[in-house]
Amino acid sequence: MREIKIAIAGVGNCASSILQGIEYYKHTDAKDWIGLMHYEVGGYRPGDIKVVAAFDVDKRKVGKDISEAVFAEPNCTVGFYRMPYCGVEVKMGPVLDGVAPHMHEYPEDKTFVIADAEACDVVKELRDSGAEILVNYLPVGSEQATRFYADAALDADVAFVNCVPVFIASDPKWGRKFKDKKLPVVGDDIKSQIGATIVHRTLAKLFNDRGCRLDRTYQLNTGGNTDFLNMLSRKRLKSKKISKTEAVQSVLDEPLIPDDVHIGPSDYVPWQRDNKVCFLRMEGRIFGDIPIDLELRLSVEDSPNSGGSAIDAIRVCKLALDREIAGPLIEISAYTMKHPPVQYPDEEARELLEQFIKREDGVEVEY
Repeated sequence: MREIKIAIAGVGNCASSILQGIEYYKHTDAKDWIGLMHYEVGGYRPGDIKVVAAFDVDKRKVGKDISEAVFAEPNCTVGFYRMPYCGVEVKMGPVLDGVAPHMHEYPEDKTFVIADAEACDVVKELRDSGAEILVNYLPVGSEQATRFYADAALDADVAFVNCVPVFIASDPKWGRKFKDKKLPVVGDDIKSQIGATIVHRTLAKLFNDRGCRLDRTYQLNTGGNTDFLNMLSRKRLKSKKISKTEAVQSVLDEPLIPDDVHIGPSDYVPWQRDNKVCFLRMEGRIFGDIPIDLELRLSVEDSPNSGGSAIDAIRVCKLALDREIAGPLIEISAYTMKHPPVQYPDEEARELLEQFIKREDGVEVEY
């Protein structure tokens, strides 16, 4: 059986969703694969993904089998499939900047509780587990911790899928590191299947393509998971705001000035749990310089929404490993990430990805 052996850094809601999804689609008939953008990628199906190592810092997860840890507090995403025992113990990772100071001000069921344990040797664990790909699901703003895990992947000869808004795949320095080590890297900042960013991009491009002048726009997001609680610290949002804003600005012929565009997290609403609500407004001018306003409200379970993209990113990364393609993977990054090394309109990114899956090479990054 062909397997894709992955390690996960950060056993939060997103990890919970993708692990449940792997089991769900493993037991779902091929003709009923609702929710997948691709049922098969180069011969790999979702059920071929196997978690062989996991890292976290929360005392309710460290030392537990990952099948149990994905449902431990403060995780609050929907449970849609019962997880079987995996035989993979969640190891203690380094804390670094993975936990924002203000998180300690909240009840334990809402926030992280750091385990009283010594950090493991991540590189050794990756090597011993046989992991081929490390998937990064650390909290937003974990700049030091993300770089630590990216370095660990390089040292352990493991590919890297960066689902958080810390610039690794899109940073030429890091891109060269992975290329020199003959390892693929995908990133940065996972784009949901039908999320705030993809909807905002699509509407912005519609304005642009139909000759409508977009004058100003905002995207306000609220949620009740640890991601939104973590993002109450505005210091941790710099990369996130850049990532989300550039994703929308990139589809416009003429980018908006900073005062006319606001895209980013808005507030933490505990009772929303893993439900994310996006409030979107766009103001522009149509034929005859006549005003047009568009308002949209999107409500979706946040973590499963990103799982549909991550499951493709993992399988394409494995395909690149099989084909000995190294460095940033432009096509899958442009399709599934908000801040890829190269931005493409979504329909063009999809076409490039389909071509990549069918052929043996890919688009090269020019440094």
